[in-house]
Amino acid sequence: MMIRALVQTLAFYIVLGIVLFAAAGDWTWPEAWVFLAESLLFSAVIIVWLAGFDPALLQSRMGMRFHADQTRWDSIFMAGAIAGFILWLVLIPLDARRFAWSHVPLWAEALGAVLIALCMTLVCWVFRYNSFAAPQVRIQADRGQHVITGGPYRIVRHPMYALALLYFVGAPLLLGSWWGLLPVPLFMAAFAARSIREEAVLRQALQGYDEYAARVRFRLIPGVW
Repeated sequence: MMIRALVQTLAFYIVLGIVLFAAAGDWTWPEAWVFLAESLLFSAVIIVWLAGFDPALLQSRMGMRFHADQTRWDSIFMAGAIAGFILWLVLIPLDARRFAWSHVPLWAEALGAVLIALCMTLVCWVFRYNSFAAPQVRIQADRGQHVITGGPYRIVRHPMYALALLYFVGAPLLLGSWWGLLPVPLFMAAFAARSIREEAVLRQALQGYDEYAARVRFRLIPGVW
């Protein structure tokens, strides 16, 4: 299973690289190579770690983004999210390389790399506590899914969505695109809307979620929302 996950991840980043370099019109784009290398390295490390620590979680995160017992509204959300992600990946190289609209300083590009690394590292913290962190909104009754209250879930109720902000800001900075930051508020608004729909499912299916939500007040940003 680990080898299969590594091969799938490598294939994903190859396709991602083709999209970036084709839109940029420049296969020597150094920031893109750094972005792909960093992302692939962290992804591979997480896969190897999960294969030993929580193979069931790794299995749940492999393969297609759609699942038979996924809610219908979440399937629609995922389709829209994939389309938006692809358009974002085209916008960034058009801005940063092909037309060079943006001029991002080196320190900001370095900050972007740090934010991506921080995101990937903290995702491991989430995985450490939540074995049910599948990419789809669905209840894993076959695995005995229950309310998770430890680790990052003591701070916010949806830490994976909160950490996505680090990636959405870090990626365009590292790749040298100010324009790539423009869709970020829309992405986070979409995750916020998804979190509300997701919680309706969790409140109905998981005993104790109402009490947990009353105790941990904030969904994404501590002290804000």
